[in-house]
Amino acid sequence: MKLYDELVARGLIAQVTNEEEISNLINEGKATFYIGFDPTADSLHVGHFMALCLMKRLQMGGNKPIALIGGGTAMIGDPSGRTDMRQMMTEETIQHNVECFKKQMSRFIDFSEDKAMLVNNADWLLDLNYVDVLREVGAHFSVNRMLTAECYKQRMEKGLSFLEFNYMIMQSYDFYALFQKYGCNLQFGGDDQWSNMLGGTELIRRKLGKDAHAMTITLLLNSEGKKMGKTQKGAVWLDPNKTTPFEFFQYWRNVADADVIKCLKMLTFLPLEQIQEMEKYEGSELNKAKEVLAYELTSLVHGEEEGKKALEAARALFTSGNAANMPTADITAADLNDGTIDIISLLVKSGLVASRNEGRRGVEQGGVSVNDEKVTDVATTYTAEDLAGEIIIKRGKKNFRKINFIA
Repeated sequence: MKLYDELVARGLIAQVTNEEEISNLINEGKATFYIGFDPTADSLHVGHFMALCLMKRLQMGGNKPIALIGGGTAMIGDPSGRTDMRQMMTEETIQHNVECFKKQMSRFIDFSEDKAMLVNNADWLLDLNYVDVLREVGAHFSVNRMLTAECYKQRMEKGLSFLEFNYMIMQSYDFYALFQKYGCNLQFGGDDQWSNMLGGTELIRRKLGKDAHAMTITLLLNSEGKKMGKTQKGAVWLDPNKTTPFEFFQYWRNVADADVIKCLKMLTFLPLEQIQEMEKYEGSELNKAKEVLAYELTSLVHGEEEGKKALEAARALFTSGNAANMPTADITAADLNDGTIDIISLLVKSGLVASRNEGRRGVEQGGVSVNDEKVTDVATTYTAEDLAGEIIIKRGKKNFRKINFIA
């Protein structure tokens, strides 16, 4: 199976400008392609995950990736999928985030020996002359057509600022600049970026009389149609200091039955034949597929050693095995009241519940256990001596902490 056909079989491709041309470029290893990343945080998250996996796949096929960091566009903000305006960022914050991104991207992309590039659009956007942009770029864009773009519709309801209105022009200029500077002939992006990407191919055609291509990646949605990568605590980050390898593992281990095969196809590098065998799994067998998914993705992001640790820790939940790699919660002597701490305070301080009321409900409904023994009395307390031993507190089947007592 050729590379482009595999991308289709894995469900990765949403829209393309010219399928024949794009498939030839990819299959022959002649694509110099870019994907943009706005540095709005100091870590990439699961929302970026599929793009990184796609870049890795294409690089393995001999194509050259360009990771474009939006240091310039981040100073405006992408209105796509937004109902409010993004917060303005300083150059210092953006530069810090760019450095964090490159470190994380290096786990997926080989930047050695001119095999890939990481560039920042601030290098050309910040030096542009406004009048030149209006004359040389703005003249090629129809306002009427821009206003029909999907990326602007949500913002139009609350009021689209002129600042944000320029985002499409800037992203289009990025493709034009990359085409000229580096021979970039293909742009990838999320399906919600389609209008912006077409703007780039059209600008290249009008200005240079040449063809460039665009392809959108299927958005990673769960079976309910919602974007994956969010928990009650917020985004699932690739930075281990923001989302621990174990928490990352557990996120994928706990995906819905209806989503596990799709995630295996789109995000892992396992052969399709192996995944097709797992498609036959039913009922509790699907837990095996989820464990494979979680291990593969944790190893990809954090390394094989962390993947193994997370797998062992997850299995320790259901056995009497070693719990050393479980997520921990620090409890200090200052958290005790007259030498003890009650179960509800323990739940709150360990981060398993957001409030005492939520903790109380969890205990009363039989959803809390300590060392595999159900706790049903909200007045249950633990001494410093209790905490100094091994205490594993669990809420529900999937949320737990190993208590680390600091005397």
